[in-house]
Amino acid sequence: MLLSVMMQSTWVAVCIALLGIKQSTRWRKIKMVGFSIVLPNIFDIRCEVPELRGDNFKIWNERILLQLGCMDIDYAIRKDEPHKITNTGTPDEILLYEHWDKSNRLSVMYIKTKISVGIHSSIEQHENIRELLKVIDEQFVTSDKALASTLIMKFTSLKLTGIRGVREHIMEMRDIVAQLKKLKVEMS
Repeated sequence: MLLSVMMQSTWVAVCIALLGIKQSTRWRKIKMVGFSIVLPNIFDIRCEVPELRGDNFKIWNERILLQLGCMDIDYAIRKDEPHKITNTGTPDEILLYEHWDKSNRLSVMYIKTKISVGIHSSIEQHENIRELLKVIDEQFVTSDKALASTLIMKFTSLKLTGIRGVREHIMEMRDIVAQLKKLKVEMS
């Protein structure tokens, strides 16, 4: 019995560490042969989504997609909009459209809460989640170009000084090149 309790508490600690679960989450029990395992409810796993400010688009985009997936409302992002409901629609078609519509509506509402007030008015408002994400993405493409220009200028003006070692100089150059590759800028 003591071994079972120790294994359970160790497993819970591992789940908490790996999933980054907050202490306030609700837990559900899963019975297994010999002992039970306590796992978090999937709806309680949350990642912190920062407010979109303009300088954090890449992190915001990754986290918003992860959060929508964890909340299970990313269906409208993954699938095309089904045909509108008509009187001749089958029950399956009606359910499919209602599922897509709910996913779309909740995703749009959630994203709108994660955009700072300062840039909220500069982003065109859409009621389709794919269109909204596309507009937001296009808004921040220009900032990628500015970042690439800044990194190229920094790379070309980088000089080896006697204060820093050669290793630090090379590591800084490699870091700049890696950032440029992420922005799809080829270095020859």
